[in-house]
Amino acid sequence: MRTACLGVVAGAALLQQQGHLPQLSHLGWLLMALLPGLLLLRRIPRFLGKPYSIAAHAGRLLAVFLLSALAGFIWAAVLAHAAMRQELPAAWEGRDLTVTGTVASLPLQLAQGQRFDFAVEDWQDNALTPQERQNLPQKLSLSWYAMNNGFGMQSQNISPDWQMVQPGQRWQLRVRLKRPHGNANPDGFDYEVWLLEQGIRATGNVRNAAEADGAASPPNRKLQEFVWSAGNLVERSRASLRARMHAALPDAPYAGVIVALVIGDQREIPQSDWMVFNRVGIGHLISISGLHITMIAGMFAGLMSWLWRRSFFLDLALPLRIPAQKVAALAGALMAILYVALAGFGVPAQRTMVMLLVVAVAMWNGRITRISSVLCLALAAVMLADPWAVLSPGYWLSFAAVGVIIYAAGSGGEIQEAHGASSNAPDSWRGHWYAILNAAARTQYAVTVGLVPLTMLLFGQISLISPVANAVAIPLISLVVTPMSLLGSIMPAPLSGWLLLAAHGLVQMLAGVLSWCSQLPFAVWNAALPSWWIFVLALAGIIWLLAPRGWPMRWLGAVCCLPLLLVPPEPVAQGKMRVTAFDVGQGMALLLETAQHRLLYDTGPFYAPGSDGGSRVILPFLKSHGIHQLDMLMVSHQDNDHSGGALSILQQLPVTLVSSSLREDAPLVQQAKAHQRCISGQSWEWDGVHFEILQPVSASYESSKWKPNARSCTLKVSAPDFSMLLPGDIEATQEDELIHMQPEKLHADVLLAPHHGSGTSSTPAFLRAVSPTLAIFQVGYLNRYHHPKPEVFQRYADFGINRLRTDESGAITLEFGASLHVSRFRQEHRRYWYDQ
Repeated sequence: MRTACLGVVAGAALLQQQGHLPQLSHLGWLLMALLPGLLLLRRIPRFLGKPYSIAAHAGRLLAVFLLSALAGFIWAAVLAHAAMRQELPAAWEGRDLTVTGTVASLPLQLAQGQRFDFAVEDWQDNALTPQERQNLPQKLSLSWYAMNNGFGMQSQNISPDWQMVQPGQRWQLRVRLKRPHGNANPDGFDYEVWLLEQGIRATGNVRNAAEADGAASPPNRKLQEFVWSAGNLVERSRASLRARMHAALPDAPYAGVIVALVIGDQREIPQSDWMVFNRVGIGHLISISGLHITMIAGMFAGLMSWLWRRSFFLDLALPLRIPAQKVAALAGALMAILYVALAGFGVPAQRTMVMLLVVAVAMWNGRITRISSVLCLALAAVMLADPWAVLSPGYWLSFAAVGVIIYAAGSGGEIQEAHGASSNAPDSWRGHWYAILNAAARTQYAVTVGLVPLTMLLFGQISLISPVANAVAIPLISLVVTPMSLLGSIMPAPLSGWLLLAAHGLVQMLAGVLSWCSQLPFAVWNAALPSWWIFVLALAGIIWLLAPRGWPMRWLGAVCCLPLLLVPPEPVAQGKMRVTAFDVGQGMALLLETAQHRLLYDTGPFYAPGSDGGSRVILPFLKSHGIHQLDMLMVSHQDNDHSGGALSILQQLPVTLVSSSLREDAPLVQQAKAHQRCISGQSWEWDGVHFEILQPVSASYESSKWKPNARSCTLKVSAPDFSMLLPGDIEATQEDELIHMQPEKLHADVLLAPHHGSGTSSTPAFLRAVSPTLAIFQVGYLNRYHHPKPEVFQRYADFGINRLRTDESGAITLEFGASLHVSRFRQEHRRYWYDQ
């Protein structure tokens, strides 16, 4: 069974790496090949003969794995076809449409509104045929702002028809939608597959009466207070519990942590707090984790067993009818299901629930089940319910943690020795607790060490202080804070308030200690993401290191892990350059790398509190590539789409010099360790690559008539064979100045389109002077400025210039060497959910 489970997961993982879904007819042929293969399984030993029993067993295992992998591939492909079948027609993007449906999720409270999932019941458009209606998205992700303009951009017009929504309500809404689309960057979060996993096939905004197209647009109105369904009941219950916690903890800084521990909603925790939790390695505790579910289910099972043995003090002799062990198993399983429902059925929670259910069934039937079999069954069950779970780091980390514990205990290694110590310890309070603490410490050691290869492969960093932080946080959060929070969320007032305040106080004290620990220079070890052979070598080393005591030369396992911890950044040769134009939406951000230096030109936009281009796109890329400092950060000008992520960069990464056109009193300038204004004529050379600033001139800083765009830092970068011009958001006037003042310096092979291809830039004379062969447009999908303007985009084509857009290509990487090599992320790492 274990081999079959692993094969099913491997097949699903293979499907998720495909650039295109196999056709349904091809899946039919694969299914026809699978069925006879399953029938032949029993004959494999007979074909190989009894003298080759080992070969027969190995052959059978291989056949089971391959056939199971084929079954997993087919299953995942069928579900993917069903999910991808729902599609918003491209012609409907940006149009106002009327839909009727129910609020299908716990709404997220925004600064000026809410975001929620919406289950569509009817598309109110008479032009639709029944076939078209069948293929339209059945689930939307909507934002409803009290102040709204276009795709979520806030304005100063108060919306009188805006209302707070609650899960389970039925609404008629006027919406403006777009197809699923997210930023596509190397080693970045894939928003599009996350939407696919959630069953969301369109996103958009609720249009208020003043914004909707046409005077006769139907109003947004609530049709029914609650539509009964199991899902709506769960979500309304979660909303009620969250409201109680917010009422008891008004303006409390860590109320979001309490909410996450009770109902699994982590969205209220600020990004700054997540940074601390992840640096100290306790992020897995700040939600409904597998540890919490097991603990709560075990406590409830123990309580039910105790009451059942005493027949609830009613003298009914209940244990004679059903053994207390079976009742405890059933009670624990039911509590696990309830708690997992509160968690929104996250992957770690699903894994724990399935494992507890399998154990409960085994105990009910009086059968003993090996823990490794339970783990493999849970691994496959979660994948069968959600084939996209294999793309989640949490899926692999949660199962790997349990697997490490099983291996270390089953191999007779450290954990097994701890249990042995427990059995030999003196029958006293001190000896008992010493054995428990010893076992816990050794278990934490095994998990911390055992997950190093996978953690480095997924994140490029490990927390060096996580063993100490977890030693304090696990008992405090799991045994004290979580039970207090759960009781506080359901107990009557004023007891509920006292419990929640006490739980919050403990979290606040813990967070203060962890915040101090996270700032230690040795808190986190960073390195570039490893290659496959380094990962396999480290994995073998960990297996060797955690082998039973007495295993020869276990220290060699640690030596095998050294390459994993010392992976250098991908090298750039002397005299060459690598440029990465990030996909940050409607904004600008490029990383320029030479042999020994790194320059970041602009930092993308500010999206929302705690979220910007720096924290969401640039920093994950830098960390995954082993880049731990920048030699220069150049912010072309103060507009949000260019400077929005700069503070996040400065707060989390050492920057030698900041160059910008910002005012001296700007927060970015004040926070920079060293700052200089970009002025025409400044130049330097790094590793055989020449850098020169062409604009602005120093006199422009003394004038008040220019907009920030006019002072954009214009940077010319020249490698020995190719060059690139980065003009920021300069407009026609500044282009004309460059043409007349420095025409000989304008020619470049690659041009970053000025002002994202707006109608006020990219004049014919400027394009003629630069004469590029390639132009890059950093623009957001369906951005409200409509960049690049169609006439401007066509102008580039008329000049014979090759054009690339980040909203279509994702991140664009340029290699400047003897030739110019261009790679586009969406094409180089194509996945079937990019099909639009």
